[in-house]
Amino acid sequence: MENNQNNTDEFMTNEEIAMRQVQKPLSHAGGFAFSAAAVLFVVVASVFTIITIVAGIEENTDAYTYINYLAAPVAITAAVFITMKYKKIGFKSMFPLKCKPKYFLIAVLLIFGLLFFVGLIDAPVLEFFKLLGYKERGADSYFPNVSGGWIVLALLVMAVMPAVFEEALFRGVILNTCENSLGTIRTVCVVGFCFSLFHSSPEQTVYQFIAGCAFAYIAIHSGSILPSVFMHFLNNALIVILRACNLFDEAGSLIMSQTAFIIVTVCAALSFVGAIVWLVLDKKPLKKCQKGAVKAFFLYASVGIGILGLMWIMSFFFSG
Repeated sequence: MENNQNNTDEFMTNEEIAMRQVQKPLSHAGGFAFSAAAVLFVVVASVFTIITIVAGIEENTDAYTYINYLAAPVAITAAVFITMKYKKIGFKSMFPLKCKPKYFLIAVLLIFGLLFFVGLIDAPVLEFFKLLGYKERGADSYFPNVSGGWIVLALLVMAVMPAVFEEALFRGVILNTCENSLGTIRTVCVVGFCFSLFHSSPEQTVYQFIAGCAFAYIAIHSGSILPSVFMHFLNNALIVILRACNLFDEAGSLIMSQTAFIIVTVCAALSFVGAIVWLVLDKKPLKKCQKGAVKAFFLYASVGIGILGLMWIMSFFFSG
């Protein structure tokens, strides 16, 4: 049988061979990238931890916080490079840039809706987890000094870098290796799942899943990675700026009057729903799932899912 297969391949034209390769699920490359990012994140974080110990950097200092924030971008950069090199994937196919200006407006509507409407889901999720023994992590532990000129450094590390590097992995490599094989709907859900799990933040698990799906959805409709990069930046930058303006209470909730809260929430809900409807009206054809594509993705992503799942569990039981 193997000889017959080899003989068949010899008589196939280059175009037929190319078509045959295209038909094979590419989703395994997305799973590989996710696992590579998880493994490298553990390695880089461990190295950075050793550096802080040797350098005598204490946990509750700005230096320690910034070093922790740098672990993910370093790991993601290496994972993306290794995946594209090893799987022989072209840069342009993973990071398309051109899109219509309207998608940046949709991005603004989506992120406003996510932050001030969908974000409300964090509170009931947190309360539910508390019933299971979860201890809330203090809001101060997420932020370095953001007063005065220090906000520029905070925005660079907490907003610009995550927007570029995380989008390169999730809405770049993973999304674009999965969409043609997993299909549109499955890809959106898979990207949202991977994005949420990578952050290993129990109290924000649901929000980050929805946000990850929204980022993926606009990336697919726009045909570009730029709107999701813009959304990611706005999400993180607004949080940093609001923090710098002392508009968060000790629990990390936005300080505002009851009337202002109602107005903002209603506007955010309308903004989020309106943006989704606007994207749906694009009537972009949904791609179907190839046979074996789901299995291929989760097989290669299993290492990453195992590592990050364990980190999520550790965050749940050893937080606070």
